[in-house]
Amino acid sequence: MAPAPWGCSPWLVLLCACAWGRPKSLDLREDVRNCSVSPPYLPVTVVNTTAQLTALRQQMHTQNVSAYIVPDTDAHMSEYIGDYDKRRAWITGFTGSAGIAVVTMGKAALWTDSRYWTQAERQMDCNWGLHKEVGTTPVVTWLLTEIPVGGRVGFDPFLFSINSWESYNVALRDSDRELVSITVNLVDLLWGSERPPVPSEPIYALQEAFTGSSWQEKVSGIRSQMQKHREAPTAVLLSALDETAWLFNLRSSDIPYNPFFYSYTLLTDSSIRLFANKSRFSSETLQYLNSGCTGPMCVQLEDYGQVRDSVQAYTSGAVKIWIGTSYTSYGLYEVIPKEKLIADTYSPVMVTKAVKNSKEQTLLRASHVRDAVAVIRYLVWLEENVPKGTVDEFSGAELLEKFRGEEEFFSGSSFETISASGLNAALAHYSPTKELHRKLSSDEMYLLDSGGQYWDGTTDITRTVHWGTPSAFQKEAYTRVLIGNIDLSRLVFPAATSGRMVEAFARRALWDVGLNYGHGTGHGIGNFLCVHEWPVGFQSGNIAMAKGMFTSIEPGYYQDGEFGIRLEDVALVVEAKTKYPGTYLTFEVVSLVPYDRNLIDVSLLSPEQLQSLTRYYQTIREKVGPELQRRQLLEEFSWLQRHTEPLASRAAPTASLAPLMTVSALTILSWSV
Repeated sequence: MAPAPWGCSPWLVLLCACAWGRPKSLDLREDVRNCSVSPPYLPVTVVNTTAQLTALRQQMHTQNVSAYIVPDTDAHMSEYIGDYDKRRAWITGFTGSAGIAVVTMGKAALWTDSRYWTQAERQMDCNWGLHKEVGTTPVVTWLLTEIPVGGRVGFDPFLFSINSWESYNVALRDSDRELVSITVNLVDLLWGSERPPVPSEPIYALQEAFTGSSWQEKVSGIRSQMQKHREAPTAVLLSALDETAWLFNLRSSDIPYNPFFYSYTLLTDSSIRLFANKSRFSSETLQYLNSGCTGPMCVQLEDYGQVRDSVQAYTSGAVKIWIGTSYTSYGLYEVIPKEKLIADTYSPVMVTKAVKNSKEQTLLRASHVRDAVAVIRYLVWLEENVPKGTVDEFSGAELLEKFRGEEEFFSGSSFETISASGLNAALAHYSPTKELHRKLSSDEMYLLDSGGQYWDGTTDITRTVHWGTPSAFQKEAYTRVLIGNIDLSRLVFPAATSGRMVEAFARRALWDVGLNYGHGTGHGIGNFLCVHEWPVGFQSGNIAMAKGMFTSIEPGYYQDGEFGIRLEDVALVVEAKTKYPGTYLTFEVVSLVPYDRNLIDVSLLSPEQLQSLTRYYQTIREKVGPELQRRQLLEEFSWLQRHTEPLASRAAPTASLAPLMTVSALTILSWSV
């Protein structure tokens, strides 16, 4: 699963309608609504938002603002948001995961990207204008044309990142408009009884067997970093939900696919303050946290809604608060005097948890063995049943989750399964629904991108298969994607090298013949935490690679309207053995499912690549084979043995270009640093 921003929409299947009979010349950028006739033509799926907008404008009038911005996030800048926070969906009717809404006294507008254009047109009524752009600039440009000089633009500061606030504030201020922070969300005032309830599931502590270290050890480690910091912070403020979950080894289920709970933490040099819903802690969990005592290693529980006031009160003293700007909302940032602020891109907790200790590494490896069993069971079942014509994308995805659910320590999917047949796979992040899906066919490629949450780790793996006779181009494209996966995973590189410096190795085999892919090459992954765990990965905003980090490696290729290919593995950054002294790193792949032999053109593989693939297959046999035998999954074991046999070499006996490629690519990429 590639780095955010990615998402899936069942409505994307509608974009494929041309392949099922709609004219190829149809311009899908045209709005399917017709609001210029009376009565207007609207799909039956639209939501009437007149009452919501009327009520919102009354609130705007009370607040003396000319416009109000409704973003698509929560107060923690989460990748996935709970139903309780889907304000933009309620006010617009549009339920896609990405989009920003703005309401003025006379107009309402939504900005979203191409994944969701069709969906937005089918869900929004004529109160709303659809803008097929993303980013701050087009929103600000529209605002400047719609509100007069001196106008005020309202926003909820808890739903704006610091960077978002800065970009809006500068653009509006320079044009004599004012951005106004309103701490009471205006949509919340209107939502009323229709709003989903606040999550209330218990907040629980992970068993010691599934944690790398105790919460007391983690707190001591962060305090040690505070003491060594040149600016001597007296506190660390944690806003991202996975930060607090990791620090205290606590979990719950407030966010889809992520085992988190709404929370903040203010960790000072002498106290620990956890902001959450107190009623959700059992007596056992309270005892686990030593709640109620007063020492520096006792956790003081405070109400979730009190965090802003508590942080503001804390800043009245001689203090300095250390934050990570990527996940801290403007609602907290604005109450911290700038002379008392230490701001880094990521908090020390975010950076620390990115490097797994030896126990955490062992746990994650173990979760991938069990996950491989589930995926292999599914692939074996598909091989038997797809030729019967009885399997579709949705039912297949459901069966895979059932198989994962039978694995020890399973706690749900880590994201919405991408189960895409034929042309749907070209959409890269399409997901089927019960109503919208295609049959799987032996004559088409099938792309499966899925993952599980287990108490000991989070998994994410993608495999692409073809049960019939793939075309020569499909085999070449698949093999070149595989080469990119192999080349990056076997790369040796200096310690502290950034991911973006080596990312091109995953693309080189595709670039050689004029192919490419439009998404990121990988992302960090957590221990029963985020499937997209920042700040690890291959993008410009990621931190340098270090021993103990886990990242996905996932090159792909997508032929529009025909097929899609992605091969994704999770890999651990480990120390490399080199001929000469020095600190170098490489990757150890921990995903353990073989690739589709039917799609590999062995003649394109170098001897080194073939040897690497053979070693990987031997590792799969050694780690997964005994587990299949132990559980008497004999058919799956036989399938594994067949699919991990060494591939016959037909590669040309040419020397590998990898060493030269390493030097050249690192040199070229360093020019842009």
